[in-house]
Formats: sequence, C-alpha cells, structure tokens
Amino acid sequence: MEKIWEFFENMNELVYVSDADTYEFIYMNKRALSICGLTSLEETKGKKCYEVLQNTSVPCEICNNKELVPGYFKEWRYYNPIYNRNSLIKDTLIETDGRRLRIEIAVDISADTKQNENIHDYQSREALINEALRTALQASDPHVSIKIAIEYMGKALDCERVYIFEKNADGNDDNTYEWVARGVSPEKDNLQNLPPEVCEGWYRTFAEDKCVTIRDIEDIKTENPLQYEILKRQNIHSVSVVPLYEDGRVIGFYGVDNPPAEALSYTSNMLQIMGHFIECMFKKRNLVRNLQQMSYLDQLTQFGNRYAMAKYMENMRSDESVGIVYGDITGLKRVNDAEGHAAGDRLILSACKCMKTAFGDGYELFRIGGDELLAICAGIEESEFQERVARLKKVMLELSVNMAVGADWKSDTTAGINAVMATAEARMYEDKSAYYRTSGIDRRR
Repeated sequence: MEKIWEFFENMNELVYVSDADTYEFIYMNKRALSICGLTSLEETKGKKCYEVLQNTSVPCEICNNKELVPGYFKEWRYYNPIYNRNSLIKDTLIETDGRRLRIEIAVDISADTKQNENIHDYQSREALINEALRTALQASDPHVSIKIAIEYMGKALDCERVYIFEKNADGNDDNTYEWVARGVSPEKDNLQNLPPEVCEGWYRTFAEDKCVTIRDIEDIKTENPLQYEILKRQNIHSVSVVPLYEDGRVIGFYGVDNPPAEALSYTSNMLQIMGHFIECMFKKRNLVRNLQQMSYLDQLTQFGNRYAMAKYMENMRSDESVGIVYGDITGLKRVNDAEGHAAGDRLILSACKCMKTAFGDGYELFRIGGDELLAICAGIEESEFQERVARLKKVMLELSVNMAVGADWKSDTTAGINAVMATAEARMYEDKSAYYRTSGIDRRR
C-alpha cells in the first residue's frame, strides 16, 4: 500500500487515510502534515484521526464512515475551526488486507471563501453560527443535531469542554450532553442529579435574564464554596454559561469551560445565539420522544405494548437467564359487559398494580392484548424468580384480582426466547382452565 500513498505525497490537496473501524491514522501527505503543524508521519503514530484533525477525545458526530462505499466518492464542504480551513472534501473507502480504510482528499478553498486567519478575528460571528447550524441540521435526529452543534462550538471557541444541563423531574440538574477537547477528561457521568444549591446562584442570575461569566473561579471561592470545589476538581479556571428556556421558563443551561481569555468578551453572545437553536432542538427531540413513547406504550396502563416487547426481545442476550410470567385477567369481558368499560379499565389497572408490585423494580412489563399482561425478567436467578411469582399471587389475593398466571424460567435462551414464552403461555391456560373448573363459572359467559 505504501506505493499508493506515494501518489498523494506531493499533491497540493490535503490527503489522509485512517482505519474506518478503529480511526487509527495510516497516512497523511506533506500538505496535510504542514496544515496540522506536523513535520513527519511519525508524530501521528498511535493517534486517532479525530485527535489530530478535530482536537477531540471521541469520534466526531459528523463522521461519515458508515456512509462510505468502495468505488464511490462522497463530496461535501466543511469548515474546520481548529485549523481555520474551508475545504471541499471527497471521501471514499477501500478494502485491503482485511481492513476498511477511509481516504479523504480535501481541496483548500479558504481563499475563495475569505475566511480570516484566526477564529478570534472572525469578522462575521453570524457566519460562524450559520456554519455550525448548517452542519448540525444535516442530521435527521435532533439528539445528534445537538451533539454536533456543541462539538462545533467547542472547536470554534477553542475551549476545553462544552456541556448542557437540564432540570430533571426532581428539580435537580443533569449533565445531558458533553463535548471535550483532546486530552480533557469527560465529566458527564460525574455530574448527574446535582442538588439545586450547587447552581442556585446561576439560576438567580438567569431569572434576571442575564448570563454567567466567571473569568477566574478563585473569585467565587468564598461566596460559593460548593460550586468552587466542583469546578476546581475539574481543572476549570473560567466559564461562560447561558440559560436555556422553554415557554419563558428556565429549563437548564449550557456553557463552555476554559475558553481563551481574549474570547470571553464575545463567547457569551455566541452561546446565546446557538442557545436558541438548542432550545428548538429540545422541542423537536421531546416531540420525537413523546411520539416514540406513544408508539411503544399502552396508553391506559403505561406498560410497553407488543411493539415494545418485540424490540426489547430483539436486544436480549441469549447467554443470560430469563423468567417470563404470562398473565390473563379472567372475567374482563363480563365486567365490561355488565359494569361498563370504566369498571373494566379499573380491573386492568388493578392487575397491572399486582404485576408492578412483583416485577416492577428492574424488570420489563408489557400489555400485549386486552386482558394479557407479560413480565420479562432478564438475568434473574431461578430462586428469586419463583419468589416474585409467589409475591404476585399473594398481591392478587390482597387486591381481589383474578388473573390466570403461567411462568417459566430458563438459564439461557439459546433455544429461543419464544420457547420460554410459549411454555409460560401454556401454563397460563392450564391455570385459567383450573380456575373455571373449580369456580363453576361458565367461561363462555
């Protein structure tokens, strides 16, 4: 393959090659090395393409590796704020020696688009925002659009970290999105469910329609020691934070850590402009979530429906144990006919309460028919499973719920999850038949 790379060595276009699966750098020509401030290919050894080209610790959200096909070029435009270059890019994929290699050829069109030499001298801040928006809006998923937007802003503002915090149902703050520069440790997992007192000073500022800029966190050491300690632990020395709104109400904030000192004067303005886009994406994201929830939830019981059950079963591991409980609410048709559907709904909800009490803490519950409920307990031990089945029957007696129950447990599902479900269903029908025999009730009525 070395002979092929020689063909690119002296081209004026920037050329690089990386492993499409591992992102490992394979090759950069002289022009690309020069633009990146490198003197030899040895300096890229052991590094990932996104580390060198995008100054980030994780693969880029705009990466198009999955879209590349051998023999075809994908053409697109991209402005890289790290190196202040506007490029016309051509990407393709080749397969050799069992590896999939991405080849990128970038034609530098910076002179044509009149980009300034440094992002901090950008004559039109709107142009920077527009470029970020254009790139983010190419994604069809609003969740991905948000991630692309904050990644772009992080690179453009030359900061170490960009983050979004959202208020959760308990009124605490969750770090829901994060981008970090190369060499910076992610903090997202450590910043969940923060109590209100951590950021209450910021929220007071947001309530006045103002943003927060801290040029040196030593300035808040005395007045806000709790927040100071959290920021200090993350090696943060300066921040710029703006509020995020929904219908005039503050629902969270987003900001950047450690931007260049000279950039603080306009960072807040740029964040506010992008904040409007993020708020719009939140609404779109939440709408998609609600639609998905409606698609996968039974609206009466809030249990998963058949679609949710099928999706869940697709992702189950075949090498772990599983217990399945099949429940059929007896007499539901009689209650609906004699007392009305409102009474029937109450009966269904009582049966669901029984299932929740026995299996709702960590296992999946579904309503797969008008009177059929299902619990799938992945990774459960047989003894615990049997205890929970016994608990279900006990709660049914306490709540006066008649439900035929069938259960089955297997140490693995290599023979197929449907076999376990079929056994549980067959046992449920046996239990149902036994109930009608002993009760003397005509099941046809």
